[in-house]
Amino acid sequence: MQRRELLRAGAIGVAATTLAAPALAQGVQQWKMVTAWPKNLPGPGVAAQTLADRITALSGGRLEVKLFAAGELVPGRGVFDAVSEGTAELYHAVPAYWGSKSKGILLFGSQPFGLRADEQFGWMYHGGGQALYDEMYGRFGIKPFLCGNSGPQWGGWFRTEINSVDDLKGLKFRTTGLASEMASKMGMAAEAMSGPAMFQALQTGALDAGEFIGPWTDSALGYQQVAKNYYWPGVGEPSSAEECGVNAEVFGALPDDLKQAVSLACESLYNPVWTEYTTKHAASLKKLVEEDGVQVRMFPESVISAMGAAAAEVMEELGADEDELVRRITESFTAYRDSIGAYMTYADNGQMNARASVMGY
Repeated sequence: MQRRELLRAGAIGVAATTLAAPALAQGVQQWKMVTAWPKNLPGPGVAAQTLADRITALSGGRLEVKLFAAGELVPGRGVFDAVSEGTAELYHAVPAYWGSKSKGILLFGSQPFGLRADEQFGWMYHGGGQALYDEMYGRFGIKPFLCGNSGPQWGGWFRTEINSVDDLKGLKFRTTGLASEMASKMGMAAEAMSGPAMFQALQTGALDAGEFIGPWTDSALGYQQVAKNYYWPGVGEPSSAEECGVNAEVFGALPDDLKQAVSLACESLYNPVWTEYTTKHAASLKKLVEEDGVQVRMFPESVISAMGAAAAEVMEELGADEDELVRRITESFTAYRDSIGAYMTYADNGQMNARASVMGY
């Protein structure tokens, strides 16, 4: 009896091994995605989860991506290092957060008076930007991809009205990336902090003003409760690219089809993420004005002019950076910006100006 039971148990074990073999042969990998955002924050938090799901789907389930929001595995501003060091396989954030690594990184995300969302994509994919992006991030063991864009960001939430350049001097202002350098040159005290932290700082008076993204995301974080003056245009960030950074060693070990799955997951989300921001920003702004009493205000021309002068200084300094790669990135970016900008005078800008003259918007 005992011998028969042992034989039967052995047969069951062989069958179980046979059933499990196909799944093992597929080489399923479980990846951790760490993000710079609260879970499902309208805008970037939603986009991060969508990217995790899309990589899993396009890989046929061979890459199972589990998302960890800011603070769940590492702090939001620690995701770059976590992926560089191999603590996680990939992250979702924005290049504007990594200026301490290299100033050159900042041009891949947003630039004062710089590229719009479509132009940013154009530089990366048709103007040589991606090769420079890969070279820069390769220094840190990361393979980078753009995977979305917020479109035009706003000038910010201000507790008091801004009527002149002097009104900005000494203001404690939350911003990030190259916009923070522009702000500093104008005499503002630029502060780097998360979106939720910005709400607390505005509420307590630790900040006088701050910008995060735009109406959809900003209203979800409640800034309209603590500051009523919402300024445009957001010349500090005419667009802000979102990125996925993958540990380069892990990415390099993937078979070609899975590399393509990761790449296509990122690329395929750029336009859907950008257009979702635009669509929901429009609806959210209407609600902010009509229901929350927000005052939408335009920066005075004198302020915009001063911002332009400060931004020019920032770009001049980047072009003279001691790092040869930063200089090459700046040269490539500037050449593309000037070329596409000259064309847009007749194309998108010309059409938008004509529409506004006839329809009022």
